[in-house]
Amino acid sequence: MNRRDFLKTSMSALGALSLVRNPLEAASGPEKSLPVPVTFPRYRGFNLLAKFSGRNPHQKFEEEDFEIMADWGFDFARIPMSYWSWGSVEDWRKMDESVLKDIDAVVELGKQYQVHINLNFHRVPGYCINGRNLEPVDLFDDTPENMKKALDAAVYHWKHFAARYKGIPNSRLSFDLINEPPKMKDEKRYVEIVEALVQGIREEDPERLIVADGKDIGRNPVMGIAGLGLVQSTRGYDPMSVSHYTATWVPEDEFETFDPPTWPLKGDDGKLWDKAALKAKLIDRWQPLVEQGISVHVGEWGCYNKTPHPVAMAWMEDVLSLWKDAGWGQAMWNLKGDFGPLNSNRGDVKYENYRGHKLDRKMLELLKAY
Repeated sequence: MNRRDFLKTSMSALGALSLVRNPLEAASGPEKSLPVPVTFPRYRGFNLLAKFSGRNPHQKFEEEDFEIMADWGFDFARIPMSYWSWGSVEDWRKMDESVLKDIDAVVELGKQYQVHINLNFHRVPGYCINGRNLEPVDLFDDTPENMKKALDAAVYHWKHFAARYKGIPNSRLSFDLINEPPKMKDEKRYVEIVEALVQGIREEDPERLIVADGKDIGRNPVMGIAGLGLVQSTRGYDPMSVSHYTATWVPEDEFETFDPPTWPLKGDDGKLWDKAALKAKLIDRWQPLVEQGISVHVGEWGCYNKTPHPVAMAWMEDVLSLWKDAGWGQAMWNLKGDFGPLNSNRGDVKYENYRGHKLDRKMLELLKAY
């Protein structure tokens, strides 16, 4: 099937399925068509990082994390994964079954604790937002031959996951194709990649619920895939001078100022960052997509532990209230660690003991309120 035929088929399916009342229930037979995610629940939760880097492939997901999320009333776990965990740079078709069973286990934990599992390729063959140069070829910017090689490998991996989890209801499981595609002059290449990945997944499991990150590191909607029946995922890190103050992995040109953060924040260019500016940046630019009936979810957000706690809390309340008003769910990066409510290592927080962990009670109560 060529690209034109694929788009034609997808658009026809979208039109035929516009009356689906419960898009998260998988169809029960071959006569049923793909349930288009016209409405995506306002899932709220956290990113869980056991397979995030690929450097420790046998690190397992912790049942305790699901016990905690269920206890607090959260229902969503985004699982950012590196294909290095189960695969190999040298042989992209290699699959380590023992690692894949760890992923099976997290899918089952989601079922047990009624937490939706969103499997995300944080590192896909040919691309990762972190250490992009460590891939032997580049999925987005290389020779046509090398880009095809990377895309074929990415399709191969997603087809394997689609076949492995076929039959699990969309209410329990979704796929998030590629974490944070790069900044780009136009979206043509990304649209080609998404089309190919979606086609590969649907060849194995036509009903699977699929999420695609926005372009430009997740910050902008991708209008060219609006007809494919996907959820789109955005980010909640603006302004970077608040969310990532002193973070060494962020390029310097992404910071609005290097002065100690406040909220509201004034950038070195004179721009005032306040709730209205956040609405324009985080919400309004996605409205053309929302108006087409496409659901939006915030796949990552949070505030690094070097930002003063009162500033972080004030900023967080503004972004959370905006997303609630928009009807969007969100997944904080992370549950335990420098961005999360547990074990964040902040120097200006009086922690509460919770299951042997250091709990930022003020942050937790704010999260639960929205």
